[in-house]
Amino acid sequence: MWSADEIARLCYERFSELPKRGKPETGREWTLLAAVVKVSEAPSPDQAEQRRVEKEVVSLGTGTKCIGRSAMSSRGNVLNDSHAEVIARRGFIRYLTEQLRRVVVGEDSSVFCPRDERGKWRLRSGVSFLFFTSHTPCGDASIISMIDSQPQPCLPIRKEEHTNWTDEVPGDTDGGRTLKRQKKGEECRACKCPRLQTEEEEEEEAHRPSEASFEEHSTPARCSAAGPDDQGEDRGPEDLEEHAWDVHRTGAKCVPGAPRDPQLAGQDYHSLGVLRVKPGRGEPTLSLSCSDKLARWAVLGCQGALLSHYLHGPIYLSAVVTGKCSYSLPAMQRALISRCAGVTGLPAGFCVRVPQLLQSSLEFEHSHAQTERRHQHSQGRVSPCGAAISWCAVPDRPLDVTANGYKQGVTRKALGTEKSRSLICKAELFRCFLDLLAVTKNSQLPQSLRGKELKTYWDYKQASQTYQLAWMQLRMQAFSLWLRSPRDLLLFH
Repeated sequence: MWSADEIARLCYERFSELPKRGKPETGREWTLLAAVVKVSEAPSPDQAEQRRVEKEVVSLGTGTKCIGRSAMSSRGNVLNDSHAEVIARRGFIRYLTEQLRRVVVGEDSSVFCPRDERGKWRLRSGVSFLFFTSHTPCGDASIISMIDSQPQPCLPIRKEEHTNWTDEVPGDTDGGRTLKRQKKGEECRACKCPRLQTEEEEEEEAHRPSEASFEEHSTPARCSAAGPDDQGEDRGPEDLEEHAWDVHRTGAKCVPGAPRDPQLAGQDYHSLGVLRVKPGRGEPTLSLSCSDKLARWAVLGCQGALLSHYLHGPIYLSAVVTGKCSYSLPAMQRALISRCAGVTGLPAGFCVRVPQLLQSSLEFEHSHAQTERRHQHSQGRVSPCGAAISWCAVPDRPLDVTANGYKQGVTRKALGTEKSRSLICKAELFRCFLDLLAVTKNSQLPQSLRGKELKTYWDYKQASQTYQLAWMQLRMQAFSLWLRSPRDLLLFH
């Protein structure tokens, strides 16, 4: 039907077709890419042939940045989280809103068709959506074992070396294994390179891939982490355990109340399976890691609370495809699937959807590793690109480029005005929803929107009762520590 490499190539080609604005400078800046791909299956005219499959990128995003709590706006006009996965999903909501507008006014849509229930729509038969990301999502999915055979910027820590990592600290109760926080520029004696970072540097590290490429092979019945051309030497769990003495770090921080990272040597550096927030530069954020958000979407769908008013059921991702990077199928399963596997009591239509997990052998041209390879000394320090690109398949202004939560290039005088808004910030997505509501005939209004005095963004979200019930069950059973935005930031209209 389709392969991981085919999906990666399609997304990379869509990115290459975009204008230069917002793209990284080759050899000096790196970024991450994510996309939503629509897959449409249709019967072949010749019954003897296979079903015809069409693939189309409908939303694409790049970015690595987040804003801190103090920069968030009560008017919903700032883009809080600009990681590529979040940008792609918000662009996808724009796309779905446009497709719903079409069917509501009687136009053709390749996505939706009417449901028997008044004011509700469902996906057309044969239509599904999958998610592509050029790198493993930040947070839990990026905590990946390193193995002896891979080239690494830091040597893996072996058991016999644990006591050589730090001098014993007075009051230390773990046998001297705790790593002392290094001063900026200080080197770890065991690997001769900076090991722990200052808070100022951790924002970049939250979503930066390791310089080493890693593929951890596994052969579960329903998922494959490598394509047909990627079959290398298989390693069983015992073999990995024997050789793996260190893990890739994630800069995402454990949420308050969760078990903290022990920061011990090697495999014991991180706590596994906990909710994490993306760090800001010198300031905490309220943005959960992309691993956590993908896990949430696997239960609640990608459509959000507002569009749930119009939909018969959630829109789930059928697969998550990752580009060539440091990758572990068990880590992806743990982060995206296992944490929510036991959630029950969901309202009708909602379920714990298990997406297929695949990896491509194709690397993004602006990945950190590719940027390092192309870097020239005269270009200065390699750094993450400050801009975030959003593109989606809508007729009006499909491209949106932002920086620091606002449209790129906006003047200081225009900050806070409509001219400075990203097309995928809360306020703009709410405006798109209200426009959809305005063209909906009273006789076709969803039941959840009938006879209610709703004014604010918060009001409309809370009125989506089935969605909110599903979210409550997910929080109670799996994500009780999920950070929520203060209500005063959601009362705009």
